[in-house]
Amino acid sequence: MEIIGKNVIRKDALEKVTGTARYTNDYSFKGSLHAKIVVSPYAHARIQAIDIQAAIAIPGVHAVVTGEHLPLTGEGVRDRRPLAFEKVRYHGEAVVLVVAENPALAERAASSVHIQYEPLSVVHSPSAAIEPNSPLVHENMHTYKHDETVYPEPGTNVANRVKIRKGNMEEGWSKSELVVEETFSLSPSDHAAMETRSAAAEILPNGVVKIITSSQAPFMVKKLISEYFEIEAGKVIVETPLVGGGYGGKAAVQLELLAYLASKAVGGRLVKILNTREEDMLTSPVHIGLDAKIKLGCSKEGLLQAADILYLFDSGAYADKGTDLSKAAAADCTGPYRLEHIFCDSLCVYTNHPYASPFRGFSHSELLFAFERTMDILAKKAGIDPLEFREKNAILPGDTTPTQVRLTSSSVGNLPECIRRLKQLMKWEEGQRTVHENGLITAKGISCVWKTSTIETDASSGVILTFNPDGSVNLMSGVIELGTGTKTVLAQILAEKLQMRMERIHVRMEVDTQTTPEHWKTVASRGTFMAGRAVLEAAEDVINQLKKIASHIFRASEEDIEIKHEKVFLRDEPQTSLDFKEIVYGYKYPNGNAIGGQIIGRGNYILRGMTYLDKETGAGRPGPEWTVAAEGVEVEYNPRTHRYRIVKAISVIDIGTVLNEKMARGQVMGAMSMGLSFAGRETFWFDSNGRILNPQLRKYRPLRYGEHPEYVVDFVHTPQIDAAYGARGVGEHGLLGMPASLGNSLTVAAETELNQLPLIPELIWRMKEGNANDFV
Repeated sequence: MEIIGKNVIRKDALEKVTGTARYTNDYSFKGSLHAKIVVSPYAHARIQAIDIQAAIAIPGVHAVVTGEHLPLTGEGVRDRRPLAFEKVRYHGEAVVLVVAENPALAERAASSVHIQYEPLSVVHSPSAAIEPNSPLVHENMHTYKHDETVYPEPGTNVANRVKIRKGNMEEGWSKSELVVEETFSLSPSDHAAMETRSAAAEILPNGVVKIITSSQAPFMVKKLISEYFEIEAGKVIVETPLVGGGYGGKAAVQLELLAYLASKAVGGRLVKILNTREEDMLTSPVHIGLDAKIKLGCSKEGLLQAADILYLFDSGAYADKGTDLSKAAAADCTGPYRLEHIFCDSLCVYTNHPYASPFRGFSHSELLFAFERTMDILAKKAGIDPLEFREKNAILPGDTTPTQVRLTSSSVGNLPECIRRLKQLMKWEEGQRTVHENGLITAKGISCVWKTSTIETDASSGVILTFNPDGSVNLMSGVIELGTGTKTVLAQILAEKLQMRMERIHVRMEVDTQTTPEHWKTVASRGTFMAGRAVLEAAEDVINQLKKIASHIFRASEEDIEIKHEKVFLRDEPQTSLDFKEIVYGYKYPNGNAIGGQIIGRGNYILRGMTYLDKETGAGRPGPEWTVAAEGVEVEYNPRTHRYRIVKAISVIDIGTVLNEKMARGQVMGAMSMGLSFAGRETFWFDSNGRILNPQLRKYRPLRYGEHPEYVVDFVHTPQIDAAYGARGVGEHGLLGMPASLGNSLTVAAETELNQLPLIPELIWRMKEGNANDFV
């Protein structure tokens, strides 16, 4: 192939390296007003009174909006007003919205709003939330509307329960000669995208609502605003320019609702709202937390037999995407292993934490931390090398998933080969633990991962191609460019199919829901797969049109016509040809007659064969394929101080066909760094009242420059037959095994089981000293 697999320069590279790229808040609008949120200082409290008089009296303040009379919103469950009403359910929840002439004035007015609260008991964790005497975060759950595939349990804090029932547990445990049972926990954390969330909205005199937003899901914004506020869908226009990172956090719909309400309160004028960094961390949706309990059994030869799993996902104060996150975890609950007997309950649980949105990996790095740590513990009990243990149990074509989908090489790839490559790259034969003369210890830990995409069964992606008079092509897709380079890859797919030069393909980076074909959401590593298929269909449409016009010009059948290098020619007489520019805007005969016109191609792809999961057994097809990988981490550990340095991180992923080598490696390395950062230090610390103590980057510390290890990325190539050129999605997979691999390596180094994130030195010290219960 001429373009596929090549390291072409990204289409948005020049804008970004020169600083001319424009993001949502870079757009200035003459006469715009500015909104500011008043947030709750309590994690759980009744709102007794709201006094807005001092705020509204300030000159230049145009409106103050409160939560009464607002509709209930939420994707899985309609349980959240855009502004809190009657009570607040998390520290940082939006309670009042102030609209003023400028940001400083809006902030002054916000500080003038006085709210009286009655504090309530706080639900601190999902484990506490399911206790019989736990306070209810939502007393009126029975009145909430919810999706047909969401199963709330009124009178409890369980917003959704997904069941996996595969095989016969009695038989599974009877064959299990070795059994381990472990518990795990990790708290909510932040996405820490470089660009904070922002949105602007105005309502035109004709009733059209225009929104510009830093969203990963502009078409979902359009859909939900239409539904929530009963506005004709065609009258909601959402625009999204370049997005400065999202990682799932910008898939949730929040600020867009507030921007609309602010505009409505001031007669439709344009209103902007921008999160400060602290607001972005405190009030907007967060990375989900998890408490887990896993019981796992195998034969004395090391063959897995049975798994009993409880996943308690900390969805925070509202369900929103937490219901889907718990479903995704259930679908892939055991990791990429052959297991015939599975009993799993995956719960979306209300707590008084900030509510959750997707995080890169969509619950998989969390569940895999728990399951892969358990795999290491069981391997140790069986006296089997942890890599050998995983290879022995690796899922293969012909095996079935927890949701009882039978796999093929196309749908699951080659995990054993990933494991073998990882073994070589980690120099596993040199030993897993080495004590050096200076007292430092180096240790290696590994994990295996898989992921399918449990998105909507009817999710689709569209592409439109239009030709310019010079024969070049414009590519329009609803995929959001948020740093992944997806739109460059789409251009490569088109260039390969049309046999054109990359520089002759112009990609529209901005998305406008009125003129851009819909792409469901830019999430779940689905952009290249779904939009790639749509590009191929649109290209076929273009090719057919070119051949049809050329057949009239050449007086030949369409089957005799070929297309290559921006020319249309007869297959057996290549010298009989026309340049694209001569026919893509129509062809004019010497006598002035004309045929054709501008060629416009269209393509669409909709997921096929997806089904809902059965309520009682979990049987069903949640996604099109499962991408697999084997990953490892090497650490250098100081047993005196319990401090450690990550020396090397390795990912071997079955990527199918590599579309762009450098971008693929960059995606995987970026994901690996996020996984290590989240595993090693990132978390929200809550006080006894449920308040976040570290909503600033000076206290919330992702990995900094100079702290990164050596990253090693390798690929296995088992094509996914139904994907464009056989490429598998890998935007998330480098992250998925990093927490488990780090936990396994530090467990080996410190010789103590580490089942909690983040893996900071204090946790290791407390675990070794036996006082982990005091760890806060």
